[in-house]
Amino acid sequence: MQTKRTIFSSKILPYWLILPQLAVTLIFFVWPAGQAVWQSFLREDAFGTSTEFVGLANYVAILHDPGYLNAMIVTVVFSIAVATVSIVVALVLAVAANSLLKSRSLYTTLLVWPYAVAPAVAGVLFWFMFNPTIGLIPYLLKGIGYHWDDRLNGTDAMILVVIAASWKQISYNFLFFLAGLQSIPKALIEAAAIDGAGPGKRFRDIVFPMLSPTTFFLLVVNVVYTMFDTFAVIHATTQGGPNQSTNILVYKVFTDGFIGLDLGSSSAQSVVLMVIVIALTFIQFRFVERNVQY
Repeated sequence: MQTKRTIFSSKILPYWLILPQLAVTLIFFVWPAGQAVWQSFLREDAFGTSTEFVGLANYVAILHDPGYLNAMIVTVVFSIAVATVSIVVALVLAVAANSLLKSRSLYTTLLVWPYAVAPAVAGVLFWFMFNPTIGLIPYLLKGIGYHWDDRLNGTDAMILVVIAASWKQISYNFLFFLAGLQSIPKALIEAAAIDGAGPGKRFRDIVFPMLSPTTFFLLVVNVVYTMFDTFAVIHATTQGGPNQSTNILVYKVFTDGFIGLDLGSSSAQSVVLMVIVIALTFIQFRFVERNVQY
C-alpha cells in the first residue's frame, strides 16, 4: 500500500505549516537545553552575582557524590518497578477487554479516564489513600497485622510512589495493547484452537510474541515517563524521602537547583538525564525502524 503524495502549489507553504512546531521546539526545548549545557560548565553563587567557568568539574563532582549515585540507583529501581507493574496490569486488562463483545467500548472508556488525571492530582489522591493517619489503605493493612508508614519506612514510600505512578500510566499502555491485540489475525488464534492449544498456550506462543514490538515500545516510553513526568507524583507524596529512598534523578535536579541553589550541579544533572533519555529514544527509534523494514 502506497501513501498518496501531497503536492503543494507554493514552495513556501510547507515551511509556514511547520513553523509553529519549529518555534515551539526551539523556544521550549532547544534553547533551554542549550542553556542547561552551558550552565553545567559554570559555578555560580546562590544569587548569580559571581560566575566562574569550571569545565567538567560539575560532572566530576556529581559522579563522586553519594547522594547522586543513590538517586541513580533509586531511579533504576523505580523505573523498572513502574514499567513492570503498568505494563503487566495493562496487558491483563487489554486481554480482558479484547475478549468482551458487548461492553468493550464502555470498559475501554472507563479504563482510559485515569490518563486524563494530572500527575500532581494522582499524587495527592494516593497520598490521602495511603496516609498513615487518615488513609483507608493503612487502616485495612493494620487489620492484617501490617503497620504502614511511608513517612518512616523507605520500602513503603517506594511502594506508594510506584503505585501512584503506575496507576496513571496503565491507561496509556492499555490503549496500545488493545490496539495490538485487535490487529492480530483471528485466523491464527482459531487455527491454534483447532489444533488443541489452550488459552494459555495460544497467548504464550502466538499473542505475546506478536505483541513484542508494542511491549518494547511501551517499555521505553514508560522508562522515559518515570524519568520526567513522575516529578509531580514524588513531590506530592514523599518529596524524595524518607532518607532519600524515593529521591529520583529528576527530583534531585529540583532539590539541588531550586532549593539548594547549586545551579551548576543541577544543570549537569539535567544534562546527564537528557543524554539518558535521548539514548533511550534513539534505541526505540532504531528498534521500530528495524521492525518496519522486516
